[in-house]
Formats: sequence, structure tokens, C-alpha cells
Amino acid sequence: MLWAGLVLFYGIVKGFRDVVKKKALTKNTVMEVLFVYTFLTFLFCIPEAPAAFKGFPPKFFFLIAIKSFVIFIAWICSFKALDNIPISLYGVLDLSRILFSTAFGIFVLKEKGSIYSTVGLLLILFGLLFLKIYPEMKKRSDTRSTYKAEKIPPIYVWMVLASCICNAISGCLDKIYMRDINSSQLQFWYMLYLVVFYGLYFIVRRIKISSSVWKNGWIWLLSFLFFIADKALFIANSYTDSKVIIMTLLKQSACIISIVCGKFIFKEKNIGYKIFCAGIILVGLVISMIGQ
Repeated sequence: MLWAGLVLFYGIVKGFRDVVKKKALTKNTVMEVLFVYTFLTFLFCIPEAPAAFKGFPPKFFFLIAIKSFVIFIAWICSFKALDNIPISLYGVLDLSRILFSTAFGIFVLKEKGSIYSTVGLLLILFGLLFLKIYPEMKKRSDTRSTYKAEKIPPIYVWMVLASCICNAISGCLDKIYMRDINSSQLQFWYMLYLVVFYGLYFIVRRIKISSSVWKNGWIWLLSFLFFIADKALFIANSYTDSKVIIMTLLKQSACIISIVCGKFIFKEKNIGYKIFCAGIILVGLVISMIGQ
């Protein structure tokens, strides 16, 4: 069950990482933060270079490039969409990654979900959906006479869905790749390719990076959190008994961290229903672990 603990750790760190990301974006643009934290994360991977080269199967130079390109597309889509649509709508659409990841686990990796994981999945989905939909429903009920539906360009909805599909594909590839390579090899080459892809993107689009971005301490912290979280996730994938279905559910622990940080760091209001939703999600996580 060590792999489950590692994935739970990933989910918790991811929750804190989202908070740090929000802090980082208050000082620099989306693309600046995206490129620099990817580059800094790669620097954290450099000490693993000897292990990354040793016994590395040549075919994985191409295979990992595919994974990196998938994530490159996913991050571009998610950041662009989040910058142009309401966060509540983005949150609801982002839930589809659970369904995509579960589908890949069942139909590609031939994993079998237990009754516990099924019940856990349903509870997590209910908790997340209620968390995102309830505030919007309340808003509509309180402004029946003046509320006007927001017009969302379909392209941004498709971007969120594309991001979810790409993340699900990446998770599936991780599980497949870790059968033949170790976590150091996957993380080193994966991050190197991402730096190359984003570097080429900046060159082609002629995007300039301000010098202030290197002084943004939140980006440095974000990079470190990203490094340790991905390390834990890749190690978890190396366990033969680990399942993408269960890992997908455990990753939702990030939502609980976001709720707590929203209360105590960003001083958000109406926290009561969020705590209720967090309780449902927590119960779903516990139930999904039973029998594993």
C-alpha cells in the first residue's frame, strides 16, 4: 500500500501547489510562470542525470517525447481556458478527467474496479460537483430577475476537455512506461522535453520573459513542489499492483487542501458547504482504499 500513500502525498502537495500557483500568477503572466517553473523543475532533476542515462532503452527517447508533448498541449489548453472562462465552470469541466482516467484504466490497462472503488468514485464526483455547482445555483436563485447567462466561447470548453483527455493519456502512459524504466529516467527526460517544447513555443511566438520572473519566489517554491510531487507519483506507478483507477481517486485529495487554504489563506466566505463537500470527498477516498 506504499504506492497509495505516495499518490495521496501527490494529491496533498498538488493542493498546496495550486495555492502557490495562484500566488505566483499575481506577479507574472501565465506563460512566464509556466515556462520558468518548468525550467526550474528540470534543474531539480539534473542530479538524477547519471541514473537517467544508465541503461536507458533508446526507444524511450521517442516514447517520453510523446508524453511530454501531450502534457505540453494539456497545460497550454488548461491555462488558456482558465484565463477566459469562469473558475466555477472550469472546475465542473475539469472533473471529466476522473472519468477519462477511469476509462483508460479499464479499457487500456485492463484494470478491474471493485465495488468499493465504484462507490468511492461516485461519492467523490458528487462532492466535487456539489462544491462547484451549488454556488452558481445559489447565485441564480438570488438574482432571478437580473441574472444573465454568461456566453462562453465553445473553443474554451473544448480546451478544458482536451486538457482532461491529455492528462488521462499521460497518466496511462506513465503506468505503461514504468514497466521498463525507473522514476529518475522518466522524470528527467520528461522535464527536459517539456523545457524544449516550451522554449520552441516562446521562440516561435516571440514571447519575451521579464527579468522579474526570476525573482518571483513563488515560482521557485512551485517548481520544488512540482518536482517532489511528480517523483512520488512516478514511484507509485512503478509498483505492479498500483491501479490508475485508485490513483485517480486519491489525487482528488487536492480539493480538500484547496478548501482549507481558501478559508485560512484567501479568507473565502461561505465555507460551511465547502467543508460538507470535503467530508463527502474524504469519505469517498477512504471507501476507495478499502480492499486495496
